[in-house]
Amino acid sequence: MTPTVPTLTRLAPVLAESFRQCHFTVPGLEDALGPEAISALARSDSASVRRHARSAGPVGTLVRLFILGDAVPEGEVVAALPGTPVSDGIDAGLWTRQTSPEGTLRALLDLRPVDTGHGTRWVFSDVDGSMAHATTRPDHVLGVGQATLSLLRITPTSPVDSVLDLGTGCGIQLVHALETARTATGTDITPRCLDLASATLAINGLDGELLAGPWYEPVALRRFDRVVANPPFVVGPSDPGHSYRESGLALDGASRTVVSGAHDHLTQGGTAVILASWVERRDTDWRTHVASWIPSDGVEAWVLRRDTSDPELYVWTWLTDEGMDPRDESTARAADAWLDHFQDRGVDGVGFGYVFLRRIDGASSVLCEDLTHPFDEGLGDEAEAYFARMAWLRAASDRQGGQERALDATVFTVSPDVHLHVSESLAPGSGDPGDEASGSSAPAGSRVVVERVTGARWRHEIDPLTATVLRGVRMGALPLEDLVVLAAAGAGRDPEELAEPVRRVVADLFLHGFVVPAGVPGLLPPGVRAAATPGPVGG
Repeated sequence: MTPTVPTLTRLAPVLAESFRQCHFTVPGLEDALGPEAISALARSDSASVRRHARSAGPVGTLVRLFILGDAVPEGEVVAALPGTPVSDGIDAGLWTRQTSPEGTLRALLDLRPVDTGHGTRWVFSDVDGSMAHATTRPDHVLGVGQATLSLLRITPTSPVDSVLDLGTGCGIQLVHALETARTATGTDITPRCLDLASATLAINGLDGELLAGPWYEPVALRRFDRVVANPPFVVGPSDPGHSYRESGLALDGASRTVVSGAHDHLTQGGTAVILASWVERRDTDWRTHVASWIPSDGVEAWVLRRDTSDPELYVWTWLTDEGMDPRDESTARAADAWLDHFQDRGVDGVGFGYVFLRRIDGASSVLCEDLTHPFDEGLGDEAEAYFARMAWLRAASDRQGGQERALDATVFTVSPDVHLHVSESLAPGSGDPGDEASGSSAPAGSRVVVERVTGARWRHEIDPLTATVLRGVRMGALPLEDLVVLAAAGAGRDPEELAEPVRRVVADLFLHGFVVPAGVPGLLPPGVRAAATPGPVGG
């Protein structure tokens, strides 16, 4: 009988047990290496990590082997992983014997512990070029990089029945999804990705479905409660390049394909969370461009631009990402070809951000805005609260015969994480601090800023009269229409003249979670306690 050749998937449970015993975990790394080494690891400072790892026992051995890519004496590896025969690791493609230095093993893969919010999980990927010299192969399997961490950070945490991880790569999003979902399916066009994703699932004792094929083809006619995607979103020529970042579609074709196709694979009320990049041109508003990807019916979309880059910086970033030396002539030629491609197609910049989608009944709506400031954890839950507020506003508008009447009739209350600041200029001629603006307690020449101090940490500048209305909203007792009348009377103004601008600002504050209908559950931003004084809902 021919003996079974070990595969990574079969070897993974044995490795997991050895890792637990020697504390090759996230807390184990912190204890064995110390805070300085952990900081060095975060900045890819391999020299500093190595210095600490040499005296860190079995954990240090595994750090040198699987994270730093060092050639490690075979005896040290056997001592750290007594349950894993060296020959099985060789047969599975985990490591290889070195002739120089003799008697050493060198890992062929990156294998490290991570914590996605549910304790230690281990992830197989190709060797990280930032920590060790490595050639980026066309079917390179990316590990836990910044884009991966971004997607983990913005994915909702609410439990669902089914999740699709489009372009699963090393499988880390699939592992994360299975913490809150009953079932999870990962797809990828690259066989090597599916192999390592299978091993990642196995080493964490998880079961997930893995399917081969491009885009949504492997799950045609299927729908999921949640779709997550970190697609190959690099904007450039249509050359396939590296499968983890380049799709073979020109410019932002990959992002467009994933965003526009998500609707057909969501259950009713299901959500999609997508990292995306897009072309930006001076003669076209980026919001108009991205909104054109959204189907005209059945989708609520919230698009947050995190960053924008000029073409030169963008090209340099991605060329150096694949290990090209910016001093080499070959790098200059590649940069010229890429930048010429941009110039010929009128590309003035590249935007990057997050796309949240929800499947709804009725006409689509799209909100595109900038979120360039730092924000707290839980943006995915923030997005679900945003969609809940949008659903409430649609329903209230239908009941009341329009959005204006719905807002006017609603008793709002202020989210407990909202702070109001009066910013006063001390510049000469900016106004006497003792002079009050009409109908408000704010000095003339001052600015009134409201901000949420949790979640997305939105900030809005409002006029003093709207601030007076907002102070009234805090009581949760009167509908918006009455609060405007009272504020107008105090300022000696016509309430009809003030109603529309105040209503417009309150609508924006509502969408960003500053104010919510009193007594309506599920609309407050995540992590914010229920409003203290619930009241009746208008209409």
